[in-house]
Amino acid sequence: MKNTISTFKDAKIKGEKITMLTAYDYTNAKLVDEAGINGILVGDSLGMVILGYENTLPVTIEDMIHHTKAVSRGTKNALIVGDMPFMSFHGDINTTVMNAGRLVKEGGAHCVKLEGGVDFCEEIRAITRASIPVMGHIGLTPQSFNAFGGFKIQGKNAEGAQKILDDARALEEAGAFAIVLECVPAKLAEKITKTVSIPTIGIGAGVGCDGQILVMQDMLGMYTDFTPKFVKKFEHLGEKSKEAYMEYIDEVKNEAFPEEKHSFAIDDEIIEKLV
Repeated sequence: MKNTISTFKDAKIKGEKITMLTAYDYTNAKLVDEAGINGILVGDSLGMVILGYENTLPVTIEDMIHHTKAVSRGTKNALIVGDMPFMSFHGDINTTVMNAGRLVKEGGAHCVKLEGGVDFCEEIRAITRASIPVMGHIGLTPQSFNAFGGFKIQGKNAEGAQKILDDARALEEAGAFAIVLECVPAKLAEKITKTVSIPTIGIGAGVGCDGQILVMQDMLGMYTDFTPKFVKKFEHLGEKSKEAYMEYIDEVKNEAFPEEKHSFAIDDEIIEKLV
């Protein structure tokens, strides 16, 4: 079934959990989509797990469009969410709307996601006025890790918890159709989920959210630079891939690969006539 923002809203009303994963290329997007995922986030996390940066800050809008295009070609049913990278929505409103529009028009995203709460409601209103749905993102917002002093859980004290709750209410009022809650205490995330009428998607925010999202490379055990506490490795494809690469190297060196079944034949008489 084709997933839309209405699908997400209906799921919250019915109490059905929403499933999301990241993807950054055609092959993996196709696999995730065929598995039945509700939504695919083409996240600026590609800066770390695909491009090898230390954080998400160097990612450009061109990077995001490039990868969103690939994902859109491999996706038939999942809702595609294009991430607005650092500084793509921090300038004038017209540029912000244009960048969001490019992710949809050129990249093939169905909607966009941007980080931040109360301070970015004007941007959300402008983007939604352009008929582009917006997913919010509050709590630990990786693009702001310098301001946070690192990648730290947010909302642990009364003041911080109230701010995140206020941000959630503001995002709903501004027209966001859903909110990602990242690295906030589980009880706070549950409180927010019960307070707002739009779906909450948790990542390190407990089971009380309306849905969950993980970075694909994290949950498959492929990205090994570090593993956040909230990640469950559903598979260990990193190690399995490495073993396969080593087996390939060994078979090539020992002429065990390619075998005859992997090769193409030619008549011996043709070879004999060659000079």
